[in-house]
Amino acid sequence: MTPSAVVWDLGNVLIDWQPALAVAEGVGDDEARRFLSGFDFLAWNHRMDAGETTWQDAEDELARTHPQWAAHARAYRAHFAHSLAGEVPGTRALVETLHAAGVRQWGLTNWSEELYPHAPGRFEVLALLEDVVVSGRERLAKPDPRIFAVLVERTGLAAGDLVLVDDRPANVAAGVAAGLHGVVFTDADALRVDLRALGLPA
Repeated sequence: MTPSAVVWDLGNVLIDWQPALAVAEGVGDDEARRFLSGFDFLAWNHRMDAGETTWQDAEDELARTHPQWAAHARAYRAHFAHSLAGEVPGTRALVETLHAAGVRQWGLTNWSEELYPHAPGRFEVLALLEDVVVSGRERLAKPDPRIFAVLVERTGLAAGDLVLVDDRPANVAAGVAAGLHGVVFTDADALRVDLRALGLPA
């Protein structure tokens, strides 16, 4: 089936997400680098993205289990806005091109419910999406196959009508396993070629 609609991951596809910038605001560049190289931040962050716990509870637990990282972890949430470094070059133009051509578009993001409100007011491109499925609200996060079922139901389309654009190969593989088309994002120029190959007017 040829896809007729696009589903966008947000972080590092539409929005340049750099957690080191937020951590550094609280503890400095050197400590931010030490934290992100010495602690599995992405796995820890995924718990909040999946709605498994609140940020406050996660920070309190980390202070008990890894007190050397407590200030670093708290700095991330306290200065979260700094982690949103801007738009990923070129992808907004693709969203606008698709929108002008009448292609329907959605978002599917791993993002905690508590922190997602930072995004819509800062990134006007999100207003061109019909809706954004936020993992923290659903208490399901990619690559859990259940979140793709939520997405498909939300769009009202068949899975085969949708192409998922995501920078993480595991998420793309999970989307393909759920019946979606999938493209691993590297940069906007390559994505334009991939979308055109799928028959979309990019």
